[in-house]
Amino acid sequence: MTTTNGQLLVDKASGVTSHDVVARVRHLLGERRVGHAGTLDPLASGLLILGVGASTRLLRFAQAQEKRYSGEVTLGVATDSLDADGEVVARAAVPALSVEAINARAATFVGAQRQIPPMVSARKVNGQRLYALARRGEMVEREAREVHVSSFQLAPGRDATTWTFAVTCSVGTYVRVLLSDLATSLGTVGHLSALRREASGRHDVAHALTLEALEEALRDGHAVLSAPVSFVDDLPQVRADADVVAQLRQGKRVTLDVTGTGEVAVLDDVGHLVAVVEARGDSWKPNIVLPPESSEG
Repeated sequence: MTTTNGQLLVDKASGVTSHDVVARVRHLLGERRVGHAGTLDPLASGLLILGVGASTRLLRFAQAQEKRYSGEVTLGVATDSLDADGEVVARAAVPALSVEAINARAATFVGAQRQIPPMVSARKVNGQRLYALARRGEMVEREAREVHVSSFQLAPGRDATTWTFAVTCSVGTYVRVLLSDLATSLGTVGHLSALRREASGRHDVAHALTLEALEEALRDGHAVLSAPVSFVDDLPQVRADADVVAQLRQGKRVTLDVTGTGEVAVLDDVGHLVAVVEARGDSWKPNIVLPPESSEG
């Protein structure tokens, strides 16, 4: 049998929503509990991390990871959504730019900065999605939030107005805002014309399946999910004996031979994730407890 509890890496195609991917995976796996970490806009392709079954409770550990993207920016044309799906709202001349000049300007965006979310985004203000307000023609104040760009480079694209880019940034960074701000700083306007998520934390799109490949793998009887422990690679890990595992599955606090104050992943004697616990005085309180894992094959 194939387990329906674990992590699934999907290579999302451009033109479909992240929700479309989740709905398709639910159908293919016959599992209602499927969720994803880090929404990709319909325009974007690339890595989408899914949690299946009980592992949906672990998705928050995939949210707070650095992301790596590639794509294309088109200069000289601005849209209301800051990407190619929006309506054109402005045009401007594009100055002559050398690779050295545009990358020198891009370098000024590396580091910590405050970024205002675009109106056409899924962020909520007063309980309403910004894109829903934008569709009604409403503009609201959006609070700037701090993001961090680790690297940002560009190279010549298809013509004088297009440039390809590669950027590594913190979770919550709007790449289309970054590119729009870059265009403005160059004395023109611009919009995101292509985007692909290459990696999120340790997970790379090279290890992801397209929906077509996923369907074929399932048809051939192959295992497609990584173990739930894949979500907590960055947490300290400790092995526990059968008695401690039993206590955790009953929701009890336990004593562990581990130091620290943050969360710790507790594994059983064969390396299956049992729980994520947090220090409470001299004991450890379970925050998340997973059911026993079934075998794949």
